[in-house]
Amino acid sequence: MFDMEAMNHWKTLLTQWPEDLARSGVIVASFDEQIPFVGFMTSESMVLLQRRAPDTLGARQVMLPYDKIEAIKIVDVVKPKRFAAFGFQGTLPGVG
Repeated sequence: MFDMEAMNHWKTLLTQWPEDLARSGVIVASFDEQIPFVGFMTSESMVLLQRRAPDTLGARQVMLPYDKIEAIKIVDVVKPKRFAAFGFQGTLPGVG
């Protein structure tokens, strides 16, 4: 099923990614795959993800429609205030 609202949220988040935040993480796709990425490019309808190493089939890039994104995991240590660029408000407790 096509979810226009979810597509627009992920598209906005990825196209407005802060320049000073590493363009890396893990995309959780709707087909139960987790895709680690070290860079990405955006288009009107999808994101192009760059992998650090090829997957088991040899693919280094993945083109994924925005509506197939379920979650984005951030793997780098990021100060909570950096998430304000994504529209988040409030505070998080210190870690470690």
